[in-house]
Order: sequence, then structure tokens, then C-alpha cells
Amino acid sequence: MSSDRSVHQDFDSTLWQGRTDPEPDSERWHQKIQPLTENASPGCALIGFACDAGVARNQGRVGAAEGPAALRRALAPLAWHRQAPAYDAGDVSCEGDAMEETQQALADRLASLLAARHFPVVLGGGHEVAFASWSGLARHLVASGETAPRIGIINLDAHFDLRDPRHVRSSGTPFAQIADECRARGWPFRYACLGVSRAANTRALFNRADELGVMVREDRDFQPARLDEIQRDLERFLVSCDYLYLTIDLDVLPAAEAPGVSAPAARGVSLALIEPLIEAIRDSGKLRLADLAELNPGRDIDGRTGRAAARLVHLLTLND
Repeated sequence: MSSDRSVHQDFDSTLWQGRTDPEPDSERWHQKIQPLTENASPGCALIGFACDAGVARNQGRVGAAEGPAALRRALAPLAWHRQAPAYDAGDVSCEGDAMEETQQALADRLASLLAARHFPVVLGGGHEVAFASWSGLARHLVASGETAPRIGIINLDAHFDLRDPRHVRSSGTPFAQIADECRARGWPFRYACLGVSRAANTRALFNRADELGVMVREDRDFQPARLDEIQRDLERFLVSCDYLYLTIDLDVLPAAEAPGVSAPAARGVSLALIEPLIEAIRDSGKLRLADLAELNPGRDIDGRTGRAAARLVHLLTLND
């Protein structure tokens, strides 16, 4: 198989296994998930991004390409509380270092899913997934007649991922690439990065975030007493946007909650403090697309990171 191509892999039923309870109304995800078919009624569409070429280029710990399968296994036994259907659209997989080709392939798939009125949730994969996710949403909006959409990007992450892509494009550059694309298109760049670690981001990155007008909230800001303040700031950001794209890098969580990532967080932001923000984003009526990145099952301990990621998918999809 060529190393310069992306590959599509179809629905794998072996990943969706779990207990079956005899009581009525006791279904779990593995009993309700369906393979995506043409003309399927609108629902949540899970699609994997089995790629960590960007992590390798960023000199991180590779293994996130195995994340989509691990996340499905962790999601399978969770209780089903949805009304609308959920589909598994398979994976877009990277061969070798074909990051750009795989990003393009995922963007194509996402544009098609959005056109069919699905809510796509991308299971990563390295955080290079973000450029592909945004590109898919942008392509869909252009096809829908939008000329200068205000796309709000909300990134829950210990890192800005604003490194200069002129050196090398990687998992550390997606939002700088998006900023460049917005500039070229004449679109506003609206980016909120929540959970940033000052210890893990250089002064140059903080300066770049300031130049780009990024809404920044550091990990040390996330305390129970300040959560209302952060929620108010987030609400102001949501109001300024027409559409929302949520991306969650699992390394925003403390290492004790998410050890299975490329760069475990010494401090991080707990799941308990992140969940209310995700609920506000989900319930805004503007969220069109979400992804979860950096799950590295080979580095996980007792499946903690996979379970946290599955809970986040569960939370994101509860309102249908």
C-alpha cells in the first residue's frame, strides 16, 4: 500500500461490544450504533482520524493513530440516552507520513456529513485533526453560500498549537494554519483556548495568541470559585460567533485523569470543571462539529484516558 495516500476503513462491529441487560429501556451504545449508510436520517456521526503523523513531526509520543479504536471500545458499554440515531462512519487512516492527504480526506468526509445534516464527532488521532475538521466545516459553509462566516473555534487544550507552519506543519500548528486560511479568505479568526499551561507554551506563543486576539484562559484560572466568571467569558465568545467548532485535546486533563496522551499535564483542568463548559457549548444551538484528539492507548493506564474521552463523547451527544 502506498505511503503517500490516506485510506478509508469501514465500520468495524468488533469494536462495539458490551453487556446486554434484560430490563426494558436499558440499551447501551453498542446496541444502538449503526453503520452509516447513504440517505441515513440525520444523527450523530462518529468518524475516526487514525493518524499521528503530526505528533511524530512535533517530536511527541506517537500512538494516537490507535485512539479511534480505543475510544469506540470505551464508548460501547456506556448507557444510551439519545433520541436521535448515532452512526459509525469508519476511519480515515494515514499511511506513513501522509498527514496532508489524510487531512484532506477527512475534510472531504466531514463536508459530506455536514451537508447530510449530521453532527460529526471526530475521534482522533493527533491534534493535526483540527486543521482537517475546520477545513471540512469551512468547505460546507462555502457550499451553503456563506461568504464570511464567524466560526468560533473553542479548544480545550494545554497548548495553543499556534507554532509557525512555515517551518513544519504538525500537531503543533493547526490553529496557526487556520488563522492563515482565515486571513487569505478575508474571514474573521475567532479562537478561544481554554486550559493553557504557561509552563508548556513559550513567550512567542503567548505573544502570537495576543496578536491574533485569542481568548485565553490558563489552567490555573480553572478553580471552582472562578467557574462562573469563565462561563460568562465563554458566553460572550459564543454570542460573537455564528457557528462553533469544539476541539478537545485530552492533554488538557490532569495526568491522573488522562495519562494516555502524548504530553501528560502536570496540572491540567479536571473533567468536573470542563463538563459545564462543554454543556454550554453543546446547548448553544451553534455547535456544528467536534473532535477529540491525542488519545494514545499505548500510554494509557487502566483505560483512564479512553474512559474520560468516551464520557466526553457521551456528554456532547446527550441533547438529541
